[in-house]
Amino acid sequence: MAYRIKQSLCKLIAGVFFISSFSYAETRQDSELTDILEQAGMKGCLALMEVNSDQIQVSDLSRCQERFVPASTFKVANALIALETGVVREDELFPWNRSPLPIKTWEKDLTLQDAMAVSAVPVFQIIAQRIGLQRMADWVNKIGYGNAKIGEKVDRFWLDGPLAISPLEQTKFMARVSTGQLPFSSQTLAELRRLIPQEEVGDARLFGKTGWIMDTKPMVGWYVGWVENHGRIVAFAAHLLINSQDDAPLRKSLAIAALRHAKAFDATHPNK
Repeated sequence: MAYRIKQSLCKLIAGVFFISSFSYAETRQDSELTDILEQAGMKGCLALMEVNSDQIQVSDLSRCQERFVPASTFKVANALIALETGVVREDELFPWNRSPLPIKTWEKDLTLQDAMAVSAVPVFQIIAQRIGLQRMADWVNKIGYGNAKIGEKVDRFWLDGPLAISPLEQTKFMARVSTGQLPFSSQTLAELRRLIPQEEVGDARLFGKTGWIMDTKPMVGWYVGWVENHGRIVAFAAHLLINSQDDAPLRKSLAIAALRHAKAFDATHPNK
């Protein structure tokens, strides 16, 4: 009995630690981030976090605290939960059933890495169904993801709500993913690193995931992730209110502009 109580207490303490990680990070508004948005004619939020020093810069604090449906950015959390619970293998192949799909790049057999790269909603809906509603709810609450509300539809809550997360929360979540400060095994975190889209930029490696909500006016675009550069980590979130699909590439390009402002891709730390 004493052992079980001690074990439960340890899990509770661990959960509190994971949720509170970076909760007290210093946050300040950066006018240059605001300028990046204004010069592009966009409304939204840019947020950057120097993970090693817990310092956050935002374009507009009130906008960056507003919650929105995460859309496909939730695939990062979905993959972590699926890998940890064992409902999917990193090398698993998801066959296409030959039914027409709204995006042509989804119309083929996909590995988990492929599905992440092309943001294949049907694959991640299958994964969510395998996890199940109660287990998904428990994990979303355990990792403190946004408002942690998933409702009754296990395969739609990140697309239609009620799950919602702010750009500031996205940035902190990406910081926790990048540093392993989440209640997942080291194997799961390593597998996620291999799955998430990534590329070399200068001397750094950029990890990032897009999100896109098209059935609202204006549409909502996300690009979230982190940059690793010789031990330095900068987590980020770009959230844009978009009126034209032609502006979808701005999700990534404005995030990169913000990261360049922070010298995230430079060979040396700007403060050294």
